[in-house]
Parts: sequence; structure tokens; C-alpha cells
Amino acid sequence: MAIIKKKIWPEYFDAVASGKKKYELRLNDFEVKEGDTLMLEEWNPKTEEYTGRKVGRKVTYVGKFKIDELFWPEEQIKDKGIQIISLE
Repeated sequence: MAIIKKKIWPEYFDAVASGKKKYELRLNDFEVKEGDTLMLEEWNPKTEEYTGRKVGRKVTYVGKFKIDELFWPEEQIKDKGIQIISLE
């Protein structure tokens, strides 16, 4: 099991740290699998520095997809966007 460190902006950090946000939407530019730990390190985009706050969460599911392989036509995705829904 790996520990994967990634930056996260303050407004998203707070939602993860509080337990409200139970998902992450990330570019598929790194390897991650179930059982790994995602260590999210708060990053301030204004100062371009880490704040020192960190939160780790165990990865329970990884879904990977490409925009052109989704259920909806690419034109609709570009027009309306995609929403990620967290379930409890």
C-alpha cells in the first residue's frame, strides 16, 4: 500500500478534513489503487505555499475514464460539464 501526496486548495481541504467531502476528482497522471492512502496537503494558490495542514484518507475505490468514452456525447459534456456526487 502506497502513500500518495497531492496538493489541495483550502476550500476543498476543509471539506475533506471535516468529513463532508468523501471523493476526489483528479487528473489521471499518477498511479493509485484501492488500499493506498491519499495524503492531501493544503496548498494556498495565492501565496503558492503549503500551509502545513495535511489529511490522509484511505482509497476505497478508483474509477478511471476518458472524456470521449463517457456515456454522454462530448458536445453535451463541453456544454453542461460533469458533476461528481458524493453518497453516504
